Amino acid sequence: MAQWLQSPPGRYLLAWEQAQLDRTVTDLFGFHALQLGLPDLEGLRANRMPHRWVASDTLREPEALPLPEVDEALSTLLPMGAGNALHCDFDALPFPSQSLDLVLLPHTLELARDPHDTLREVERVLVPEGRLVIVGFNPASLWGLRQSAGHLRQRLGLGGPLYLPSAGEFIGYPRVRDWLRLLGFEVERGRFGCWRLPLRSDKGLARMAWLETAGARGWPVLGAVYLVEAVKRVRGMRLVGLARRQKVGTRAAPAVVANREPHAWHRVMPAPLGRAPQPQPHEPQEQD
Repeated sequence: MAQWLQSPPGRYLLAWEQAQLDRTVTDLFGFHALQLGLPDLEGLRANRMPHRWVASDTLREPEALPLPEVDEALSTLLPMGAGNALHCDFDALPFPSQSLDLVLLPHTLELARDPHDTLREVERVLVPEGRLVIVGFNPASLWGLRQSAGHLRQRLGLGGPLYLPSAGEFIGYPRVRDWLRLLGFEVERGRFGCWRLPLRSDKGLARMAWLETAGARGWPVLGAVYLVEAVKRVRGMRLVGLARRQKVGTRAAPAVVANREPHAWHRVMPAPLGRAPQPQPHEPQEQD
């Protein structure tokens, strides 16, 4: 994938992804952030968390890519050093549960050995309300259709190079949203980019620059790449502040007044039809 990112369409894609990631992670705060995969992309360079790591499942040295310059308003004051690189399996991260505040997956699910296990492991290490940012190719785009046509030619024995990287399997945007919901994530926002035609030369891509504005307005979901930002939600969790002591006043018991008058029983005789029953007079009791 790093070699493809040095091609004209790769540089065009890399510029869009780097700009979007810089604007996305610069306002995400916490203490620990992790970029999982694609160490050639500096996805956390604009983040302000004090502890940031870049993990890879291969021992390949990152290549110097033509990254766009970071905006000075978004630049962090804590540059990342070479000692922050990790080598680990994506489905067995060396972090305790609920210990990371931000995880970035740049094309990680497409290249992972098992994307389901990778997402479950990311959900384990994220703290409640932790952030997850995913970047991937959109198979429902012109770039994805050209890639599918290239695979079909190879299966038919016609040959020909592929337009996009051959490694991995592209995962659609709706499918990623369904996986995130099953794991308890809430998708906050998703955006698409790179609407130019799948051409191989810089001149051809430059002539299609007008499609950026037209695609964003007319057919945004047909962009060649998508970015998803999700939040880990924990159901039943409630933030409680300091409990205040409340003085419970004693209530006076209601007074009971005894009825000193004797009960007088009245007998009601059945009245004939058409007449209302008349009350019987009170008969005085004899005194001894």
